[in-house]
Amino acid sequence: MKLHGLSWKSVLHAILLGFLILTIPAAALAETSIKMSYNGPPTAEDNAVHVFATHFKEIVEKDTNGTVTIELYPNSQLGNEQQRMEQVMTDPMINVASFGGMETVFPEIFATNVPFLFDNYKAAHIFFDSSPVMAKLRKEFRERTGIQLLEVIEEGGFIAFTCTKPIRSPKDFNGLKFRAMDASQVAMYEAFGATGTPIPWTEVYLALKTGVADGQMNPPTYIIIGSLFEVQNHLTLANVQYSDQFLLANNAMMEKLSEKERSAVLAAAKKANQLTREFVESQVESRINFLQEKGMQVYRPTPEEMKAFKDLSTPSYIAWLSKQINREWIDQSIADAQRANDKVK
Repeated sequence: MKLHGLSWKSVLHAILLGFLILTIPAAALAETSIKMSYNGPPTAEDNAVHVFATHFKEIVEKDTNGTVTIELYPNSQLGNEQQRMEQVMTDPMINVASFGGMETVFPEIFATNVPFLFDNYKAAHIFFDSSPVMAKLRKEFRERTGIQLLEVIEEGGFIAFTCTKPIRSPKDFNGLKFRAMDASQVAMYEAFGATGTPIPWTEVYLALKTGVADGQMNPPTYIIIGSLFEVQNHLTLANVQYSDQFLLANNAMMEKLSEKERSAVLAAAKKANQLTREFVESQVESRINFLQEKGMQVYRPTPEEMKAFKDLSTPSYIAWLSKQINREWIDQSIADAQRANDKVK
């Protein structure tokens, strides 16, 4: 017997197939699984980037009904910063990179890291979310590397100095050795009269313990992650730079997603970043209190002392960076940051 030209066997097959599709879990229907790599441990209390990653994964998978899934690889499981940067340039993946990871492929991004660029968190948010220079940087980065810069992730507040001796003004750096994350920090320390030595994050604790370095700079979150309070006595809350990392996605991978999936990924990145910012900023003072309880002496510089830090470090940083990139990037970043500061005021 046939129904509208179809045999009963064909009709039954179609019904069974439809039933199976309805009963298969959403995860089993996933069309795209994306690897996401980042630094630091997979614990929310220690790693703001992990907070971001877990929010991002949850939102993407929910809003795509499981057609896009995110596989998390914390603790640099897929390689060091440079290796992961190479991977995201060629492979369908997502990577969260620090300035150290961006340094060799896109030094222009350092124009956003001029010391004492932002007065507060809100100004930094305005700058990274909507400034003209960030739009230009995103475009240039994508054209040069084949990578989309989706979001600038707040990873731990503003950067502070730690040392084995009190640091209250630039002159206190004279003759000391400081761990540097990258060449820009080397330039800053030299302006203060100290020596800057690049040391990988994994070796910082031992370097401080053995006296290879007298100090370093990081936000309170990373001082806790690295247990640096065990080998450093003093914390100076100079708010040197806004501490951030960069959410990067392979461009070819993003373009292969459906329009709905791509929109969901972009929206998830923005929402996860907002939630991470709220988390980070709610934790700053409690983390500082924790470091005090662990025995660190905490110092908050006066406005005059902050100006002294800025007056020395900013020109030195700009002079260093002007040798690496076109000065226009620096000038526009400073102008856009000032507009953001003024807008908050």
